[in-house]
Amino acid sequence: MTKVVATNRKAYRDYEIIESIETGIELRGSEVKSLREGRVNLEDSFARVDNNEMILFNAHISPYAFSSYLNVESARQRKLLMHRAQIDRLHGQLSQKGLTLVPLKVYFTDKGLAKIELALCKGKKLYDKRHDIKKREIDMKLRKEMNNRRK
Repeated sequence: MTKVVATNRKAYRDYEIIESIETGIELRGSEVKSLREGRVNLEDSFARVDNNEMILFNAHISPYAFSSYLNVESARQRKLLMHRAQIDRLHGQLSQKGLTLVPLKVYFTDKGLAKIELALCKGKKLYDKRHDIKKREIDMKLRKEMNNRRK
């Protein structure tokens, strides 16, 4: 049973998800305790291959309140733990125009390891977002009608 710490709801709205990948994350000091408290923000974060390593940018993990002077920077770049073959494959896919790696959620596994679910995404156009909103509204109306007929 995994404990989901944070989700990136903006990613589901703004991007079309092509593929998702589970990766580990390299954390320092009291960042793990901060994560367990749910003090993480994935809003504008993204991942990119840099010097043959997968790096997570702009993920904000707030400092742990009870830690000492050894706090690390809250918006620092964090290394993602992946196999070389996965990094090479994703690097090839990211070279295509319009594709990006966005974190969807941060969670802890049964063994207590912090993991990030990354998604290979393509940005949605404005008309795609409108289409999704219209579809959601139609589904909601249908559910209401079905509930009214059951009564």
